[in-house]
Amino acid sequence: MDTALQTPPQPDVQRLLDEHSSRELLRLVVVGSVDDGKSTLIGRLLYECDGLFEDQISAVKKASAKRAAARTEVPTEVLAQGLKVAAGAEDEELDFSLFTDGLKAEREQGITIDVAYRYLSTGKRKVIIADTPGHIQYTRNMATGASTADAAVILVDARLGVLPQTRRHAYIASLLGIPYLAVAVNKMDLVGFDRATFERIGQELADFAYTLGFEGVRLFPVSASRGDNITRPSARTPWHEGGTLLGWLESLPHQRRLDNAAFRFPVQYVLRPHQDYRGLAGQVASGTVRVGDEVQVLPSGRRTRVAGIDTFDGPLEEASAPASVTLRLADEVDASRGDLLSHVDEPPLALHQLDAMLVWFGEQPLDLSRRYLVKQTTRTAPAQVERILWRKELEDLSEVPAESLSLNDIGKVRLVCRRPLLADPYRENRRTGAFIIIDALTHDTVGAGMVLGAADSGTRGAVEASLVSSAERRARLGQPGAIVLLPSYPEAASRAFELERSLFDQGRHVATVAGDVEVALALAGAGLVALVHTEAPQTRRVLRAEARDSGVAWLELDASEDAKRQVERVLALGENGK
Repeated sequence: MDTALQTPPQPDVQRLLDEHSSRELLRLVVVGSVDDGKSTLIGRLLYECDGLFEDQISAVKKASAKRAAARTEVPTEVLAQGLKVAAGAEDEELDFSLFTDGLKAEREQGITIDVAYRYLSTGKRKVIIADTPGHIQYTRNMATGASTADAAVILVDARLGVLPQTRRHAYIASLLGIPYLAVAVNKMDLVGFDRATFERIGQELADFAYTLGFEGVRLFPVSASRGDNITRPSARTPWHEGGTLLGWLESLPHQRRLDNAAFRFPVQYVLRPHQDYRGLAGQVASGTVRVGDEVQVLPSGRRTRVAGIDTFDGPLEEASAPASVTLRLADEVDASRGDLLSHVDEPPLALHQLDAMLVWFGEQPLDLSRRYLVKQTTRTAPAQVERILWRKELEDLSEVPAESLSLNDIGKVRLVCRRPLLADPYRENRRTGAFIIIDALTHDTVGAGMVLGAADSGTRGAVEASLVSSAERRARLGQPGAIVLLPSYPEAASRAFELERSLFDQGRHVATVAGDVEVALALAGAGLVALVHTEAPQTRRVLRAEARDSGVAWLELDASEDAKRQVERVLALGENGK
């Protein structure tokens, strides 16, 4: 019997295991306002992709039958028969939200409170799905679930349209660096699968999402409870040619890896089992380290070399993110928890003063006179919020002055830390550019932040130092400044000049820029419409981030739009100032 237990997997089983392990991993977050159908959509996706066990399905069938009986006041003596009927009922009779809403309070109230992670595997990839709450009270939970995602699905109730919480979730997703967004207009069955309703709501949210800098946005008319356009095209939406939500998930590029990023190794623990061994344990946050590499220990700056890389399974010659390893150094340098190892030629920033975007989670408003703790990677430092530069108004994405931040507010702040944070800008490295704010007295997590850079750096500060304000420049020209990013196609330059001519003939002050981010920001700050064309993906990402951080009006055109439609969208941008 012992021999049977040790028998290796059969060839067919081993082949299936190898295929499963080789599939690409995608981390997905589902967001949206309360009761938009997020849990139901995930439950439907799991059910139709065979991501559930038989006992889970049986339990949900029984729970669905109980709910139906309670709603229709079925007599108790008939309940047993009702359960039997439910066991053989159609899929539509299942309450798919019960597959993810596991807490008793969630099932009683019919809302999601905590983040639920579910897993499924398709023929092309593995997916980890985070079901996040939509209620404004639990926005902090939503931000937690979205912090590691590679793509997002945002749901909108077809009956209610785009709500303030929908905009808040979309903005937080963009802040967290999620590049791909699917807009799922849900409950289409309750509006008769009306195409006009779908196009109106979908385009409104898509236009809003493009201003936030998402790289790709797709629209889907869905009914999560009935399964329309989730895994199979729906016959009730013959006018929809955008495929299914599952098809979109399988077509996305591979998860964003940090293999090519600079090497970062926050030290978690010093291992010293005996006097002849001393290793620094932790997880490679980004990049790759090899035996023999010259590294430096920060913040001390001491240099040494990697003598060995140890793991539970044995030594390695190299390790890449997100591997958890123990590094042995050639010299007895002083290093402990909170320090960080990097290659000598690619050090992180050491910031005592920094600007950051902050999402406030605390029940009590942000108090500028109060002391807080900043936890970033494995480093914790006493800090104080010196001032709030502005608060984001989500209705029109304007930046308004603020003396404090309340629950779920988002703003740009300046932090002063007693010990330097060893960080990178968030848009370059999500692992070392993120931090949380902890109340020093209660030890509650009251905020989550994204590092923008040193407090005295950036184009925005240079513009603000001018004796002529941006508002004065815009008033002189009689129009708000804006940045318009053209699609990435070979004839982009000629199309840009044609668009410039058309807009100029319409009375707009406009200029064409060939991929220079600083020039585009300067022109927009002066009140011109800057038409930017570039095929470089990195330049496009930086432009999106800089435009968002600087607060200028922003628009990204689509390659499928004709010239007339592009002109109309740019003119509308100037009229609305958004």
